Amino acid sequence: MQDKVKATKMHEWHMSNGANMGNFGNYDMPLWYPKGAKEEHLSVVTAAGLFDTSHMAAVTVTGEHAFDLLQLCFSKDLNSCIGKSKTPIEIGKCVYGVFLDEEGGVIDDAIVYKLETNIYMIVVNAAMGGTIAATLESKKENNIVMIEDLTDKLGKMDVQGPNSAKILSKIIKNPEKVFESFGYFNFKGHHNDASMLSDDVRLLDGTPILLSRTGYTGEFGFEIFVDENKTLELWEKIIEAGAEFDLVPCGLASRDSLRAGAVLPLSHQDIGSWPFSNNPWHFALPYNVTISDFTKDFVGASALKNIKDRKYTYPFAGFDLRKIATENSKVLDESGNEIGTVLTCATDMAIGRSDGKIYSITSPDKPEMKIKGLCCGFVQINTLTKSGQTIYLSDGKRKLKVEIRSDVRPDRTARKRIKDMI
Repeated sequence: MQDKVKATKMHEWHMSNGANMGNFGNYDMPLWYPKGAKEEHLSVVTAAGLFDTSHMAAVTVTGEHAFDLLQLCFSKDLNSCIGKSKTPIEIGKCVYGVFLDEEGGVIDDAIVYKLETNIYMIVVNAAMGGTIAATLESKKENNIVMIEDLTDKLGKMDVQGPNSAKILSKIIKNPEKVFESFGYFNFKGHHNDASMLSDDVRLLDGTPILLSRTGYTGEFGFEIFVDENKTLELWEKIIEAGAEFDLVPCGLASRDSLRAGAVLPLSHQDIGSWPFSNNPWHFALPYNVTISDFTKDFVGASALKNIKDRKYTYPFAGFDLRKIATENSKVLDESGNEIGTVLTCATDMAIGRSDGKIYSITSPDKPEMKIKGLCCGFVQINTLTKSGQTIYLSDGKRKLKVEIRSDVRPDRTARKRIKDMI
């Protein structure tokens, strides 16, 4: 019997505001609103967009051996993961990585937050909270570590785009203090336990939130965690505060096209049951300086060191906005030989080509050109390939010429200094 489709606290708002809805991770979620996915995509790149992400799950890991358990199960080396100097994770910092099975395949990707000494929060994808909690339970050796699945117990939404901090400044207390020294993959506000948020960051009405400078678009922005019963109220406050800054509500379609242009993977599509190797996200693994070995042992490490059937995942960008369906699609080389499959094919509406170079609609050196969008995404092929190589995507009816890239949408704002964004 299929599980009943779930809804977030904003579901009624989405419906009453004309959202086109669809099932994602067994949640009825907005795909796009009346303005359409193209306008939502462009709004995030040039102004701001608001995403309902309460379908995502969180798991807390607490106790004296919480760190050790995460070191075993999570790919990132938490003793060597912050900044260029690779210092240990500290309170107020979070890191991206993956949970692997013994064969090196991805169970799910995640962000791990250090809330307090011996208290961590893991944010995973929709419907994956129970799976990750069970994975951790299976690996713990004693009852000193407490694991709690917070699925559907915590509200979450993302404000993304260059105007994000300006919008949030209107609805939080002491914005100057909150936004002072607020680096990428830092957060403020934290859980004291599974149900309470701290006093570090509060809305004007006193509601505590956890504010994380992270996101899934490649653009400057924040993920916001709040008591589940306050989510709709906060959503509406952000919509109101964002009106003067051209904020629009966004659905999962623009979220997908934005993350594809930012070279960010979709779990269970671009990363999955095959070994997590030979892809653009090697930084999620605990490589040493020479990338010759890992700095720690972890679940799946042995399998990654002994891969025999190697496949390679690469980002690509096309030459116009046309795309193909990924189902049953193939990758062909210039001679027409089949060399792999298409994992993601989306259209980044904020980029275009001129004289062989890709520009964003926000690129300061953009020549006089009309940005129409380019298809982009990821392919998995069986040959080692260099950036700039031409390949073809085929669905059996059409064949699209695309180019292997090391990056896709230029001039992204995610890592910009916060003082330049307020």
